[in-house]
Amino acid sequence: MPQTTLESPQDLLRFQLRTALTMEDDSLAALKELAGAARSADVKKLFRHHQDETKEQIENLRRVFTLLELPESTAPSPSTKGISKQAQSLLGRSAASLHDQVALSCALGNEHYEISAYKSLIVAVTPLHPEAAALLQDNLDQETHTSEELFTRLQEMSS
Repeated sequence: MPQTTLESPQDLLRFQLRTALTMEDDSLAALKELAGAARSADVKKLFRHHQDETKEQIENLRRVFTLLELPESTAPSPSTKGISKQAQSLLGRSAASLHDQVALSCALGNEHYEISAYKSLIVAVTPLHPEAAALLQDNLDQETHTSEELFTRLQEMSS
């Protein structure tokens, strides 16, 4: 039976790690959908590249579970589910000519959520296990770079 009340910093860390794994699984699925919705070859390529990075991030999270000697599991991530639903809704309501801009904008929102999740995890994990914190920092660095790429591409479309 899942724990419903978080009573300690360790409980919170375990829950946040479990949610992060779900977050990345959701992100991988969303990136496939966004790549499919994108019209531009460059935007499709950007999403496919981030799919590969997301797979690495999932592996890094699995290694963090192992390093912290925690059983690997997932927990619901309503935020990423909501971001994906918002993207589907916007794409469904947008003219095809706007699909690249909508997809990039929605992906940017998801990246910002992931960045905040990793920052919180790094704060919690650093005193416990520097190697695990380094893996989370690698994920954060990739998310930050992707966010910058998405933002730059959106700016280019607006020019």
